[in-house]
Amino acid sequence: MGTSGRGHRRRGRPNVSNGPKGLPGVALDQLTQDSQGEGGLRRVMDSNEDQLVIRDYDATWPIRFSELTTRVKAHLGALITQVEHVGSTAVPGLIAKPVIDMDVVLASPSYLSEVIRLLGTLGYAHEGDLGIAGREAFRWPSGEPRHHFYVLHPSAPELRRHLAFRDALRADRAIRDAYSELKKSVALQYSHDRNAYTEAKSEFIKTIIGAV
Repeated sequence: MGTSGRGHRRRGRPNVSNGPKGLPGVALDQLTQDSQGEGGLRRVMDSNEDQLVIRDYDATWPIRFSELTTRVKAHLGALITQVEHVGSTAVPGLIAKPVIDMDVVLASPSYLSEVIRLLGTLGYAHEGDLGIAGREAFRWPSGEPRHHFYVLHPSAPELRRHLAFRDALRADRAIRDAYSELKKSVALQYSHDRNAYTEAKSEFIKTIIGAV
C-alpha cells in the first residue's frame, strides 16, 4: 500500500467525480435538519446512543483530539510512539459523524498488556481486536463524549490503511468532495443501520487506498 519499494508502481488517481455507481449525490440540505439547527447538525436516526449524525466540518474537532491526546500521552509515556487523528473528523472541510477517531501506536507489541491496564485507570474498557489483527479497540470512558479509541501495533495494516485514506482526503479536494457526496447518500439510504452505512463506503475507501 505504500509508495516505495522495488517493483511498486504508483497508479493513476481513480475517477471519483461521480461517486460509486448506484449512489447518486444528495444535496446536504436534503438531509433532515436537527431541531436545534446548530453547527449544521443533520440527524438521520432515532434518538439513542447509536444514532447516525452527520455534521458539517467543525474546527473544534482537532482541539478535542489534542485534549484527548495530551491525556493519553501523559499516562502512557514511552509505551507509545504516536497518536494519530484519523477518520473523517481529521479532514478539514469533510462532513462527518461528530466522533473523534484516535489511533494510538505502541512502541512495542510487548507493551500491550501494560497499556490496557493504564488505559483502564482512565476509564477505557478493552474490547479486544474485534476481528482486526493488530488493532485493539477500547470503549470510551463513561460520561465522556463518544470517541473511537484504538491501540495498534506499529506494523499493523489497519494503521497504514487509516493513514493512507486520511492523507489522500487531505491532499485532494476532488476525492474529499466525492467522499462527502457518498456519505450524504448512504446516510439517507441506511439511516437506521450503522453497519450498512459503514459497509456502503468500503469500496470507495478501498479504491482510494489502492491508488496511493
